[in-house]
Amino acid sequence: MKRVDWKTLTEKQRTAILARPASLRSEALQKRVTGILKRVQAEGDAALRAYAEQFDGVKLTALAVSAREFAAAEKAVDPMVKTAMAEAAERIRRWHKTGMAREFSVKTAPGVHCGRILRPIQRVGLYIPAGSAPLPSSVLMLGIPAQLADCPEVVLCSPAQADGRIDPSILVAARLCGIRRVFKTGGAQAIAAMAFGTRSIPRCDKLFGPGNAYVATAKQQVQALPGGPAIDMPAGPSEVLVIADASAQPAFVAADLLAQAEHGPDSQVLCLSDDARLLDRIQAELDTQLAQLSRKTIAGKALQHARLIQTRNLAEAIAISNRYAPEHLILALTDAESYLDQVQTAGSVFLGHWASEALGDYCSGTNHTLPTDGAARAYSGVSVASFQLAISTQRVSRKGLLAIGSCAETLAACEGLDAHAAAVRIRRQAAA
Repeated sequence: MKRVDWKTLTEKQRTAILARPASLRSEALQKRVTGILKRVQAEGDAALRAYAEQFDGVKLTALAVSAREFAAAEKAVDPMVKTAMAEAAERIRRWHKTGMAREFSVKTAPGVHCGRILRPIQRVGLYIPAGSAPLPSSVLMLGIPAQLADCPEVVLCSPAQADGRIDPSILVAARLCGIRRVFKTGGAQAIAAMAFGTRSIPRCDKLFGPGNAYVATAKQQVQALPGGPAIDMPAGPSEVLVIADASAQPAFVAADLLAQAEHGPDSQVLCLSDDARLLDRIQAELDTQLAQLSRKTIAGKALQHARLIQTRNLAEAIAISNRYAPEHLILALTDAESYLDQVQTAGSVFLGHWASEALGDYCSGTNHTLPTDGAARAYSGVSVASFQLAISTQRVSRKGLLAIGSCAETLAACEGLDAHAAAVRIRRQAAA
């Protein structure tokens, strides 16, 4: 990891140090994704089968996962893994249910009642990566809040393995969330299928799920199209920022940094500390632990654009973090909770030395589908509300019209909208 001292950097250098990998802004990537989207829109299932052969090395006769494949997956997954999934699902469900939005009605004036009703999004599409590693945890993170929102239709897409099947752990997790419509397609082409619809895969109203640069770019492109689906958030390559003080365990910090780095070569990891000796020890631990990883080549590539940043104090470190707006923020600090009020932008915060980010990835209960690439300045992680429509209502009686009608007429006249004013005025005259 590159080592820098924040106080010695110019503003231009600071901006460069905090820059994400440029993959999402690559013009070549944008063009490639556009080409994939257009081909799927034009050719449908045939394009999906062609891309499966090209990218995944598998010839598919059917895209939909059959009941027989679901049953085989249940037998293939280790019982201990299924138990762990069920345990994680219970905590994920508890956290999401506790945070659910509620309907309400409030009297804003005599005879005027304004409220909010909640309705599920009718058809949602979930994307589950599995290119370099299957992610059944992402099924739970998306499937459980969709289930709590009571979405009528949930579609799931994930790339097939070389044997033509989706990884069994993904299918077991899907069944745990009540998901039955699963399709063998991945990458940007899966996003296109759920955005436009094909003969096999239905068109979805909103798309969810993390992915690589191709998936993130595809989601943003289809959202921008006329009539395109909504998306959960900009959620591309994974990232973590750790703020550590002298009390931090170098081995813990290094392990958390590597946990993100192993996601992919375009993952970003940063570590900030006001203790120079600690940064030295973290670097040594990184070298030691990296050599032991099965995915050390991938993690090593990610570390090439990672940063160890020395700050003057912890307040400066938190200010840098707020500027960066990390997907994951770990406060490896003594009395970490006391610094929480200073945190303004982050997808998810992990407090103290024992709160490994990996716990949030799997089973603490919070959602791991979080905004990346600085989107945490304005976006939140996935919740049940992400799968719902919040629809406002207003009930107005004759008394209510007379109470607030003149206010509406005055404001309509101010804006020069005569028809607006008339729509209220004729009612006031009839009610008088």
